[in-house]
Parts: sequence; structure tokens; C-alpha cells
Amino acid sequence: MFLAKRFIRFVAPSVLSMWIFSLYSMVDGFFVSHGVGGHALAAVNLSMPYINTVFAIGLILAVGSSTVLSIALGQKDQKLANDCFNQNLVVVALVCSAVSVLTLLNLDGVARFLGSTAPTHGYVREYVGTLAPFMPFFAVSYNLEVQVKAANAPQVSAVGVVSCALTNVLLDYLFVMRFGWGVAGAAAATGIAQVVSTIIFFLFFLRGKAMLRFGRFTPRPELYRRILPLGLADGMTEFSNAIVIFTFNQVILRVIGEGALISYTIISYLNTLVLMTMSGISQGIQPLVSFYHGAGEPRYCEVLRQYGLLTAAVCSVLFLIFSQAAPQLLVGFFLDGSDPALFDSSVQALRLYSLCFLLIGFNVIWAGYFTAIEQPFRSLTISMGRACVLPLPCLVFLPMLAGESGVWLAPLASEGICLLLACFLARRYRREQARQAAPHLAP
Repeated sequence: MFLAKRFIRFVAPSVLSMWIFSLYSMVDGFFVSHGVGGHALAAVNLSMPYINTVFAIGLILAVGSSTVLSIALGQKDQKLANDCFNQNLVVVALVCSAVSVLTLLNLDGVARFLGSTAPTHGYVREYVGTLAPFMPFFAVSYNLEVQVKAANAPQVSAVGVVSCALTNVLLDYLFVMRFGWGVAGAAAATGIAQVVSTIIFFLFFLRGKAMLRFGRFTPRPELYRRILPLGLADGMTEFSNAIVIFTFNQVILRVIGEGALISYTIISYLNTLVLMTMSGISQGIQPLVSFYHGAGEPRYCEVLRQYGLLTAAVCSVLFLIFSQAAPQLLVGFFLDGSDPALFDSSVQALRLYSLCFLLIGFNVIWAGYFTAIEQPFRSLTISMGRACVLPLPCLVFLPMLAGESGVWLAPLASEGICLLLACFLARRYRREQARQAAPHLAP
């Protein structure tokens, strides 16, 4: 029973944080759609791969360092945990600052690479250009949020993310609807909100009562031999969103046309909510699994994995029911119905795309679990399968076989193949564990 309580205590704030992140992204889209127009909404979607890529960099370092320091805490090595915590924040800030500077020096090139067209180029350039200076705050804020959970204070994570969301919604309304600053206003609102959450997490660690503390640290560059392989799996889960959105945009422009970019923008908001839910479950159990792994309690790790898979299954079914029964609610949140053909095609596209929601969670949970028990090869194999190895060929070949429907069904095919791969790796892992336990069970 105590394990179930810990599971809920860690997973609930983690999922809530991810939901709020996803929902305030949807609110961004709402204000841009109603305050600027359809081309601006499409431009925000074209810009998402850039945001996802920077976020993935932060996620790689956050999850990898969180796993290492959680294991260290489980082994009672406070010095190693604090060194890892402080060193990683410095690295994250420096790497993402470099990305911001490079982006600002080549805004037109970035906008064209993201797939901007004549009607959307200015919007993409304006959105990315306004958001780029805030990218270090995106990554640092997320790293601190993950480390807050590793420091056994998941409730603080929820406070930081809720504050970020409320700030973003309020500033979106002011900047876009009242001041008329357009997509630049939406980007500024998002960036300032990340600064707010960063400050909240900093204040928590500055109190001096946390398990992890700011301070001088012994440089340990060798830790990244562990951090990077461990973080790559979760980073690739996020990066997969960037790759899939980018590829989808290009395929849609080629197979269907520019109008369908608006449909995909709407779908991608719900897809992000589903993916963030599964990532929230995964990241919620990771500190616990890593802690018990470091403490030599594999039974607890397995129970936590089962809790995670069951929770993901329930959430998957609920998302699918909503997508099939009431897709008009989501589409109507962004489109006012003035273009009935676009509205109806968006509803049909959502119904087809949402079939993949049944499978996403299992792949994400298994990848996260393998990360938490220091099995980076298995974790990375699943995440790479989701990220680019499987979606890309599915997006190329299915439209050839099924036309427009093939575009929207490609995620179902790629997630299905990835699930078979995850089941194969899980079965091999169980067999290895059984063989290792057999000598100890023999009389």
C-alpha cells in the first residue's frame, strides 16, 4: 500500500505538470487563432519542432542527471548527488544559450528550414525570434522541476508549473487580444511564463532545506558517460514530437495542401497532451524506480512499472473515446465554423489520427522504465523507434497506399510496430532477470 501511495504522490504532480504545459500551449493556439488568424496558427505549428528540439536537449540532461543523482541518493552518496545537480544546471544553461544565439543570428534560415511558406514566413520568423532568448529558461526550468521531484518534493513541481501556466494565459490575453502584439505577443507570454517558473524553483533550492542544494561542486565530466545514454531515451521521446511534426508538415504540404496544416496544428495539440500525459507517468515513476534500483529492491521497481502501464492504459482509452465521440469540441475550440469544409476535414483527420493514442503510452512507459534501471540500450532502441526510425517510412509509404487517409494513419502504424519491438525487449529482459535469479533460488 505504501508503494501505491508513493506512486500517486509522484505521478499525479508529474502528470498535472505535463497537462498544464500542454493546455497552455493549446491556449496559445486559441489566442493566436482568434486574435491573429489561421495562417498565424499554422506558423505556430511550424515553429513547434524548434521548441521541441530545445526542450529535448533540456530533457536529455534533466532525465539523465535525475536518474544518476536519484541512484546516488538511494546509495546515500549526498556529495555525488549535489555535484551532479549543480554541474548539470551550468551545462544546460550554457548549451541552450548557445542555441539561442545561433538561432537569432540566422532567423530566416531557421524559418525556411521549418517549412515556412510565403503566407507564414513572417509569422514563423517573428514567433521563433521572440521566443529564442527565453530558451535557456525553458531548459533550466524543466531541469529544476525534475530535480525537485528527485529531491522528494513533487508538490513544488506542481506549484511551479501551475504558476507558469497562469502567467502564460494571462499574458496571452493581454499581449495578443488587448495589446494586439500578434504572434510575437504569444511568444513573449510563453517566454516570460518560463522565467516565472524558473524563479519559483530557484527559491525552493535556495531555502537550504532540500535534499539537493545550490553551491560549489567538484567537476565530474565523466558523469555524462552515464547521463547522456540515460537521458537520450526520454529526450528522443520529446525529439520524436519535433521530427514527426516537421515531417508531417512537409508531407501535408506535398500530399494534401497548405490548408491541412491548420488541421494538423489542432491535432498536434491533442497529440502533445496525450504524449505529455504518458511522459508525465513515466517521469513520475523514474525517480522512485531509480531509488529502489539503487537500494537493491527490484520487486518494488516491477510493481511501479505495472502501476505505470496500467495507468497509461486507462488514460489511452479515455483519450481515444473523447477523440472518437466528440472531436468537434476540440476542432471548435480553434475554428469558428466559417469554413465548413476545413472544419469537417479536421474532424475526420482527428478521428483517424487518434487511433494511435491506444499505443503511445506503453512505448513511453517501457522506455522510461529501462532508463530508470540503467538499461540505456533498450530504452534508446524504443525511443529511437518512435522518434524517426519508424514514423518516417510510414509517412512516406502509407500516403502512397491510402492517399490522404494514409497521412493520418501513419502514427498508428509506427506506434504499432514500435510496441511489438518494446514487447520483444521486455520479454528478453524478463528472461535475463529470471536466469540471474535462478542460481539464488536453487536449493
